[in-house]
Amino acid sequence: MTLLWKRWWLRGARALVVLAGMAWLGLKLVPLPPALFQPIAQSGELLDRHGETLREVRVNERFTREVGYADLPPLVVQAALAAEDKRFFQHRGLDLFATARALLRNVTERRVTSGASTITQQLVKISARRPRTFLTKMKETAQALRLEQIWTKEQILTAYLNRLDFGNLNVGIATAAHSYFDKPLSDLSAGEAAFLAGLPMNPTRLNPHRAFGQAARRQQTVLRRMHAAASLSAVQLDRALQETVRVQAPGRRFRAPHFAELVLRQAAAEGGSGRTTLDLGLNRFVEQKVRERIDALQGQNVGNAAVVVLDNASGEVLALVGSRDYFAPGSGQVNGACAPRSAGSTLKPFTYLLALEAGATPATVVADVAATFPTATGFYRPENYNQRCYGPVRLRLALGNSLNIPAVRLLASLGGAAPLQERLQAWGITTLRAPAAEYGLGLTLGNAGVSLLELTNAYATLARLGEWRPLQTVRGRSLDREEFMADPALPATTPLAAWLIADMLSDNGARTWSFGVNSPLRFDFPVACKTGTSSDFRDNWAMGYTPEFTVGVWVGNFDGTPMAGVSGVTGAAPILHDVFEHLRAQFGTSWYPTPPEIVRARVHPITGKRLANDRADGSEEKFATGFLPPIEGRADYDASGRVLLDPIYQAWSESAENGLDSRVAIAGGTTGLRVVSPVAGTTFIADPDLPSSQRVPLRANGSVEPQWGSDTLTVRESGGRWFAEALEGRHRISVRNPETGESVETWIRVKQL
Repeated sequence: MTLLWKRWWLRGARALVVLAGMAWLGLKLVPLPPALFQPIAQSGELLDRHGETLREVRVNERFTREVGYADLPPLVVQAALAAEDKRFFQHRGLDLFATARALLRNVTERRVTSGASTITQQLVKISARRPRTFLTKMKETAQALRLEQIWTKEQILTAYLNRLDFGNLNVGIATAAHSYFDKPLSDLSAGEAAFLAGLPMNPTRLNPHRAFGQAARRQQTVLRRMHAAASLSAVQLDRALQETVRVQAPGRRFRAPHFAELVLRQAAAEGGSGRTTLDLGLNRFVEQKVRERIDALQGQNVGNAAVVVLDNASGEVLALVGSRDYFAPGSGQVNGACAPRSAGSTLKPFTYLLALEAGATPATVVADVAATFPTATGFYRPENYNQRCYGPVRLRLALGNSLNIPAVRLLASLGGAAPLQERLQAWGITTLRAPAAEYGLGLTLGNAGVSLLELTNAYATLARLGEWRPLQTVRGRSLDREEFMADPALPATTPLAAWLIADMLSDNGARTWSFGVNSPLRFDFPVACKTGTSSDFRDNWAMGYTPEFTVGVWVGNFDGTPMAGVSGVTGAAPILHDVFEHLRAQFGTSWYPTPPEIVRARVHPITGKRLANDRADGSEEKFATGFLPPIEGRADYDASGRVLLDPIYQAWSESAENGLDSRVAIAGGTTGLRVVSPVAGTTFIADPDLPSSQRVPLRANGSVEPQWGSDTLTVRESGGRWFAEALEGRHRISVRNPETGESVETWIRVKQL
């Protein structure tokens, strides 16, 4: 019997070995879920330039971050094994001890209380959606055994922890650590690692945001299992049990929202991931200043603002704020940095740049007197912001004080709107698509819509002394050509002309007529500044730059509602000032060294010519070598030493606007009565949105107190100035010299919009 038994036992053992070998070989025929071999669809994530999260973008309604085994700290591995599969590194995909124990327990309690699934079995399970049946369980067991044949334990554990559901749309242990604790895996404590490891058992029932107590109890179970497995000492266990685990409030990262949406629109094809150019700390500072300024102006019907900060060297967007509050109902999500708005006087520096490139100098004198310019659509009559004229004005002062009439004269002398439009388009302004004639000379005054983002980059081109570069919002990648790109045939720009523009815009003394000495445009360090205000206070702007940074600010209402008397210097400029003070303190700023081709000379403040001797009434000016103005001569003065002016200044010199008084005289001036404005045949366009267009200015020379009249228009006098109230139709206007009785007439046509 004993011999027979031994033979049976040996035969049975051999059969079992054979069957086991056949089963092991048969496992090679078991197909595995295809999802196991497909890359994990990771959610997109936008980071600022320092690695701070700006926005997480869902993929298949989940947030996923994949990590490698080397990125899994020992504490995280030990916690996962203690929670789910303590003999993971000993079994081959099926834990027979755990399975036997589970079967016994299920039979004893007459219900399924435990499945005893290993980590390998769970990985197979979450890789394929199947009905939960006994057959499914057997199939998953076979697949787990097969997977153990071809993957290492490290591969299996890594894939498992990357695919596991931790609740609240978080897939993967790294995603959960970021979502619940805002930490990388390497920074997790033992208590936090055990907390996360316990959640996958039932992510809904253990949701930390709704059932923190239950999740905490599960954490304590995991910690005690870690101690039992010698992963934690008694001291470490006690410390972990006493640790206060704080889960951050639910919610997606939603920082710099307008900037993030701009980047996501550009990078949609790349999944919305990448390290952007934004400096989150700087952006937060800008957001705060926008809120403070708009809150201070609420009583003046000011609702929103937008700010762009650029790094000039790279073209990178360092900060972009699109509105006061992205989450405000109504228009909060409108991106004011990208919406085209009337540019106001911010386009003037580009006109002056063209003039300097054409041979003008900062001392070139332009006539700031009332004028009417013929255009393709009729006569154009600009007025200065303060509705007064200053007579002969050097370009430095005309630009510094943002005078309208000199800017229009300059553009007219350059051939009209076409060259300015071409330069702006070449420097990235994509909104100027109409023919140049439609804009006319008013283009230099900003009668066209531009976006803050593009305008800021055009100013950055000035800051780079004429070198245009595309904007960058993602490190190493420019905005798409279709979205933002200048003509590749960029015009040649004279760096000396751009240097002179920077010098003129940084001259606080040159803008005191319009802005005073202590405006927000005054800095204790050099900054080139320009403001702009559109018609009826609908938009106001402040632009500024140093060699390192360019800042653009827009203030207004997205629905176009006028503000109550808020101009660029009172609305946008204070934000510009605060931002540059912050940039100076945080990063430092410098200024342009004087090029060797720049020379200095003293000029007469009225004629702009070089002084024959070093008189006290001269003004020092800077010039490019070869462009010095001529030296003054006798022909520039009359016998009494007064500066002789062109007859174009006749009416101005006789008006109350003449602040030069007896220092000037008109060359070949006449005393006969003549109408200076309006020119006969002028067509005036009366725009209900522009109060100034409702008045036709009346000016004449040859009479100290001219008497104006019209049979069809009401003529009034206000503040020493005469005007006629505009009405639709053709009208005759007369003026009379009461001393001589001389009378002359003119006629105009008025059209109502």
